[in-house]
Amino acid sequence: MAQIPFSDPPWLQGLPSAHFTDSHRKWQATIRPLIQRLLHDQAVEWEQAETVPAHVFADFAAANLLVASLPAPLPVDWLKRVGIHELPGGLRVEDFDTMHNYIFGDEMVRSGLVGPGGSLTTGFAFGIPPIIKFGDRQMQERFLPELLTGKKRCCIAITEPDAGSDVAGVTTAAVRSECGKFYVVNGTKKWITNGIWSDYATMAVRTGPPGSGAAGLSLLIVPLKGHPGVSMRRLKVGGQISAGTTYIELDDVRVPAENLIGKEGHGMRYIMTNFNHERLAVAVGATRQARVALSSAFAYVLKREAFGKPLMDQAVVRHRLAKAGALLESQSAWAEQFAFLMTKLSREDADRELGGLTALLKAQAGMVLKECADVAVLLFGGNGYTRSGQGMIAEMIYRDVPGARIPGGSEDVMLDLAVRQLVKLYQAKTKAIKAAEAAKI
Repeated sequence: MAQIPFSDPPWLQGLPSAHFTDSHRKWQATIRPLIQRLLHDQAVEWEQAETVPAHVFADFAAANLLVASLPAPLPVDWLKRVGIHELPGGLRVEDFDTMHNYIFGDEMVRSGLVGPGGSLTTGFAFGIPPIIKFGDRQMQERFLPELLTGKKRCCIAITEPDAGSDVAGVTTAAVRSECGKFYVVNGTKKWITNGIWSDYATMAVRTGPPGSGAAGLSLLIVPLKGHPGVSMRRLKVGGQISAGTTYIELDDVRVPAENLIGKEGHGMRYIMTNFNHERLAVAVGATRQARVALSSAFAYVLKREAFGKPLMDQAVVRHRLAKAGALLESQSAWAEQFAFLMTKLSREDADRELGGLTALLKAQAGMVLKECADVAVLLFGGNGYTRSGQGMIAEMIYRDVPGARIPGGSEDVMLDLAVRQLVKLYQAKTKAIKAAEAAKI
């Protein structure tokens, strides 16, 4: 049977693409049935139960799938040290690029739900990279073998009750003990994905005085499960419920001083290096959710009859599908282009050139998802407002929409940041051109 329109991007519907190589196509063909079996066959059931069974994380680790959530290039030396030489389908870890990561992120959300996949990969994808990039050799020896193999779990813990997109407003304090061997951490973290299952958090803390802003932030690996002074509880959120959103309280938590990632006061800079990867990941997931919502509605209106004919025969229905579809395919092409650019640019160049645009991509993805989810619920009618039956997926995706528009930098903040970053980049380039011209005179 032919594919429902909008159900897959053009490159997966037999059309040519300049972005995807034979390696990318083999990877996609390999992981789709694997992720379907390990995750999607029961994703709706697990989201409704609000928890993915613990064995699923172990299954993904055993299949060498968790590492595909890391930014490219992968930490090849470390992966080989812990026995991971290939990913499914024989993809060598040294050949993995951002397009492979893009495909993995897209396939992880093919059920239409972010929560089940996010319960497995969010902490892995964003909590481990700072250790790889900025941790010293001793730190990496202590943590990476168990984290990369899935024997231990990690999360990223930045957000607080009063500091979300305003990262510089973090107040959780880490004060050196008199003996100098520990940091004593006090504060709270909120909306921390995967926190409840995590052995460690890569945590933003304030090592500088109150009011020191970004310059006073540091990153610390804070032990969580069972550690004295740490208490955690799950938060009831509207969507992405199975992802394990967590509230963490820290009361005189003693953390070894050697758990400091990099240098004191460099935390904000380290955090910012995660943003391209994190925001692209959010955009990819939201774009796939938009696909599932719109294609599900498309399939429904082909068969649903009203006023004596299929809904698809109503011009207003076709008009809604057309407008949402145009937004979806534009967003999808832009996300593919971003992933492609990140395979071609060095990490330093990508951080400089794409920082503002990645914020815009992430914000746009949330807006497109909102439009496609709105259209799906409207076209499903009452079924789209019901938590069971044939419109259930539209209802579930609709509740997930804020999870794309708020985390990773809320939409309004991202829109403003994008333009500010573009202005800053333009001014820097203009200054450099003028300086070069003056040097020639």
